[in-house]
Amino acid sequence: MTPEEAITFIRRHGVVLEASTGAVPSLVEAILGAPVRGSWWSHPRGKEIFQITRAVRASEHILVCRLIAGKVTFVHRKLWPALVRSADHFPPARLARLSEEHTASGRHVVRTTPFPAWVPAAVSVQAGKLTEQAALDLLNASIPGIS
Repeated sequence: MTPEEAITFIRRHGVVLEASTGAVPSLVEAILGAPVRGSWWSHPRGKEIFQITRAVRASEHILVCRLIAGKVTFVHRKLWPALVRSADHFPPARLARLSEEHTASGRHVVRTTPFPAWVPAAVSVQAGKLTEQAALDLLNASIPGIS
């Protein structure tokens, strides 16, 4: 799977977990074509998984947050308006944007941008055009049992 195929996979599903198992698909399992036992970091294809997931995390079309059970979750931009409109149904910390940065010293740091500071103005406008139920219906198509 290429990074572009991974983003297409996320677009198709709307909401995808990075590696965990749950109510939505796992990108790591999609990359491998099978469930992973233990940590994907130790998998023989771990470097490939790392490269693909980091490309996904860098995409402007993907929100990286902890929406599903506090696990790293990818939400495609097509669902951002629904997510914003239905934000009251989620703990605010689960809607914070996660981003990675490598510091000058070589440390790896995860930065958090709280909700709604990361929301683009155009997405807020789109969210305002949705009813709460319409937003929940859109999310429920990607996250069973959300509404």
